[in-house]
Amino acid sequence: MNPDLGSATRTLAELVAAVTDEQLALSTPCPAYTVADLLDHVDGVTLAFRMAAEKTFAPGSPPPEVDASRLGDDWRTRIPERLAALAEAWRKPDAWEGMTEAGNVTLPGAVGGRVALNEVVVHGWDIARAIGADYRVDDATAEACLAFIVPATADSDPGPDGAFGPPVEVAADAPVLDRLVGANGRDPDWQR
Repeated sequence: MNPDLGSATRTLAELVAAVTDEQLALSTPCPAYTVADLLDHVDGVTLAFRMAAEKTFAPGSPPPEVDASRLGDDWRTRIPERLAALAEAWRKPDAWEGMTEAGNVTLPGAVGGRVALNEVVVHGWDIARAIGADYRVDDATAEACLAFIVPATADSDPGPDGAFGPPVEVAADAPVLDRLVGANGRDPDWQR
């Protein structure tokens, strides 16, 4: 059964709407990203993976590099709207079927949906940590992400140009969210 992105996208949307202007320059668990940079990344990823679900491939998809100057004035409403559209697009069974494309990478739809969910959950955690907010995700969603990311990171380049940072070792009996962020290259105890 394919996971639903709704709960995770709503949680991230609430976090995005809560970010203050003063918090935009704060550091995040993504070493090269400020909160503003991470919001730009979330904005682009959300659009790219909605298009992947819909199998609509527009030329010039969002660039992989982040640029906080692209946020514009409406990001507090635009990003939550895009997150809601992302969840809705992945509720359609055909989104998970066949091949799709995101960020100029061709991949199976089932993989695309899981990448999208992992991006939403982990970047939700990143933003929450950066702004000092609580972050909760249900265990089933975190388990679905963990089941995807562990094999995905085993086959990827953990270097600076890789898709994921090197995994951070976390105890096997740690909470599932801690194990998930560790598998995504973050220290679960990270603090600004």
